[in-house]
Amino acid sequence: MIEIKVPPFGESIQEVQVSTWLKQEGDWVRKDEDLVELESEKATQAFPAPADGVLVSIKVATGSYAKVGDLIAILDPAAKPAGGSGGAQPAGSHAGSATSAGTSAAGAAARVMPAAERMLQEHRVSAESVTPSGPGGRILKEDVQRHVAAGSVPASPAAAVAPTAAVAPAAVVKPTAPVTRAVPASSADAFGEDGFSRVEEVKPMSMIRRTIANRLVEAQQTAALLTTFNEIDMQPVMDLRARYKDAFGEKHGVKLGFMSFFAKATVEALKRFPAINSEIRGTDIIYRNYYDIGVAIGGGKGLVVPILRNVQLLSFAEIERRIGKFAELAKDNRIKPAELEGGTFTISNGGVYGSLLSTPIVNPPQSGILGLHSIQERPVAREGQVVIRPMMYIALTYDHRIVDGREAVGFLRTIKEVLEEPARLFLEV
Repeated sequence: MIEIKVPPFGESIQEVQVSTWLKQEGDWVRKDEDLVELESEKATQAFPAPADGVLVSIKVATGSYAKVGDLIAILDPAAKPAGGSGGAQPAGSHAGSATSAGTSAAGAAARVMPAAERMLQEHRVSAESVTPSGPGGRILKEDVQRHVAAGSVPASPAAAVAPTAAVAPAAVVKPTAPVTRAVPASSADAFGEDGFSRVEEVKPMSMIRRTIANRLVEAQQTAALLTTFNEIDMQPVMDLRARYKDAFGEKHGVKLGFMSFFAKATVEALKRFPAINSEIRGTDIIYRNYYDIGVAIGGGKGLVVPILRNVQLLSFAEIERRIGKFAELAKDNRIKPAELEGGTFTISNGGVYGSLLSTPIVNPPQSGILGLHSIQERPVAREGQVVIRPMMYIALTYDHRIVDGREAVGFLRTIKEVLEEPARLFLEV
């Protein structure tokens, strides 16, 4: 038997949350196949199986917490996959050695879609009592709704069937799994006259969301935050990008985006106004002569901010390549905690989601964050004429304790000047 334990996440991380079990009890697992996703306060990571075998026991349920080194599952490398000895087992099938009631429960759970499973638990309904309509005999949320609306819900908790979870309660180390409950609980009030659900879901925050919430509140309570704005005519950058993007892509194997321009412009602005690249540490101000820029990226579990180290030394291609890699890792929840640590300044691009204007919040202990927004065509005055130009609002939120308004305005003016005349990035003027 192989014990699967929570691996080290980093010096400061002692506890994680089981985000998702990618395999269920009784499943055949190949070596290096992702087994479970664990979420720390900084990132979600998928962890592979150390060997071929059958996942015979899950010790910590999805949503529960475990400390580094805790036992969370047991893998049996001696067990054989169902239907033969050795070889790969089709996804979703179960090992021949695990033909107990627990395996049956795991098979039932595999047929239930996540939204449907939540409703089954809310109304204390057995999956076997619901008629499935989904592909492959899967139970959908709508199937459970029809079952509840038909009045087939047990009248009392004593008559209720246990939820269809793949893990028996006795196998759970900590009884802290997320609880989803219905309000109101009675089936008569669960649906309005129009047949639409009035169920409310109650879930605990994920570790990442809790950390984000705590840090945002910390920033508001401990720093004197102020935001200043400016706008950029993006036409010069767009023209330069359109002219060279094909040659750039052929040479470097990566697309030329806008973020590399903003990262380079940010370094130039931070060089001119070093207080924005510093932090307060006790009664001291720590000035840095390097530029580690955090780039906010939407991931599978929410927003993450991986760090581009030493941006002052990176080329445009290296910046675009690293941002692209981080985006792929974030999508698959594979960003490592070490890639999120540190950072002297942050760039947040709300424009990709359609934001026109916002006031970003500083990521402590940093002293500034640059917010980028949508590029929109607007009428502007140029040499006494009204012309249509692609304009972008930019915002700098800064810690007013060590950054003066003059420095903040000068920072944004530098960004504007550099991007409206991109040759400055290459001539260093």
